[in-house]
Amino acid sequence: MSLRAEVRYRRDRIEIPDHLDSLEDVDVLIDELLAGPVNENLAQIIHLDREVIVLGDPGRPGTEIPDHQLQVGVDKELQVGVLLFIDRSGNVVTAGPADSRNAPEYYLAGHWTQFRDQVEIPLGLVREAVKEFLSSGGQRPTCVTWKNQYLDD
Repeated sequence: MSLRAEVRYRRDRIEIPDHLDSLEDVDVLIDELLAGPVNENLAQIIHLDREVIVLGDPGRPGTEIPDHQLQVGVDKELQVGVLLFIDRSGNVVTAGPADSRNAPEYYLAGHWTQFRDQVEIPLGLVREAVKEFLSSGGQRPTCVTWKNQYLDD
């Protein structure tokens, strides 16, 4: 298993992704998100060891899309973050403490995303989870608690 992932988070680099090739790259990514503009504080990560899904008609070239993604957002003012993991089993988001914010907003290359209530976790745990995702071949991190993105648990 390799440490290889594509990451998109800046408007000027959305078409050509950056890469995560080491656990140290995760810290660089989180630090860049924290230092960057507030409307670019969410990143999309695709692990390159995972499958792709081919969309299209049989016998014709299709469009390949990843079978997963991990989104990671950070709030530099509050020093918290959020993770959203999407795969064939559904969309799950980190479960934050009951006193965390309701409906926090994050931005991927300027595009707004609103999360459900109580999803933000400490930045240290965000870093740990992204490193686990990278080192596990793109599996959903187990070091955080998850809940359904859309349904009340």
